[in-house]
Amino acid sequence: MIWPFSKRTVEVDTKSLAQPSEELYAALGLTFTTAGGVTVSGETALRVPAVGSAIRVISEAVACLDVAVKTVDADGTEIDAPNHPALAFLRDHANDWTSGYELIRDLVIDALSDDAGGLAYVNRIDGRVIEIIRYRRGVITVEIDQTTGEPSYKIDNRPVPGANVIHLRCPFGRAPLSLAREAIGISLSLDKHAAQLFGRGARPSGALKFPKGMGEASVKAARTAWRSTHEGNDANGQTAILFDGAEFEPFTFSSTDAQFLENRKYQATEIARAFRVPPSMLFDLDRATWSNTEQMGREFLVYCLEPWLRALEGSLRRALFLPDERATHAVRFDRDDLTRADLSTRSTVINSLIASRVINPNEGRAWLGLTPREGGEEFLNPNIVTAQEPTDAAE
Repeated sequence: MIWPFSKRTVEVDTKSLAQPSEELYAALGLTFTTAGGVTVSGETALRVPAVGSAIRVISEAVACLDVAVKTVDADGTEIDAPNHPALAFLRDHANDWTSGYELIRDLVIDALSDDAGGLAYVNRIDGRVIEIIRYRRGVITVEIDQTTGEPSYKIDNRPVPGANVIHLRCPFGRAPLSLAREAIGISLSLDKHAAQLFGRGARPSGALKFPKGMGEASVKAARTAWRSTHEGNDANGQTAILFDGAEFEPFTFSSTDAQFLENRKYQATEIARAFRVPPSMLFDLDRATWSNTEQMGREFLVYCLEPWLRALEGSLRRALFLPDERATHAVRFDRDDLTRADLSTRSTVINSLIASRVINPNEGRAWLGLTPREGGEEFLNPNIVTAQEPTDAAE
């Protein structure tokens, strides 16, 4: 790692940054207290399965896409630039300890869970990119000009050029996790209640009623006998014996208690709505069918992933290319990986496009990952057989 500033002479303990605690999150302003009194931070929110699943499905889907550097001609045509030096940092390794996949995944995770967005520092020497470093949250600070909206950046309270910072910004300036903190807080409360209900019993199943005049010692003895006989894992189905006029009055569950499972499922849907993820991708399959699952996958690409992909492409373009390169170069993610159908459907579509002369055979072979063949650049309909010219008969 090449530190962008002069070497520090004072040792600083950064152990807390490697393993952030709840106190550190609070000091950095990364915790939220809901109206129900539940404290929601980036760490506690991930304990809700729906939140962790939503963040993973978005960030990992983006990071799994093939990324390319394109040269942009004057007419807008984009051509692959496989030898551009910036491409290696996105496909191979961003630095000695971070792969390109991990860099992109973690940038999206930060943008989904931190109001500051996803931040990474592009280290340059003489204008050449040496490495890309994603620091722990709070190390890179952002200040927004209230008039123009222009951001300025600091690392360890030292200013750094904005052109050297990859900044994946959140919509509205707020991360989806913080905007959904009330829904996440309710889910945390429901999870806690469920744990208590099945762990030690959040509410009793009934009450023992004793007649007046029964001494405290007799009450304690009756309570001890009841617990030893009717409470515990091995007490199911035993006959209840009451004495000295004692009565057992069972408690009935209210409608809210009976709908506890429905409440938990609704909160998972609410969290999916906040992150714009189809509930089926969070394994809520109640309304998922063979016919609508594919359509929900398209909606996931168009309405959820596409805005993040556009923002990520723009932030990478600003930081990885010098000012004179930005007009002629761009970073592009290949969306075809998410819309790829089964082999039979793809073959039918490619054959139809070749027959209608929209693409040539070599372009169709490229979609299947095959190498070009000789004569495959011609736009011909293979389903039409042209008559060959007659050859001269041998004399």
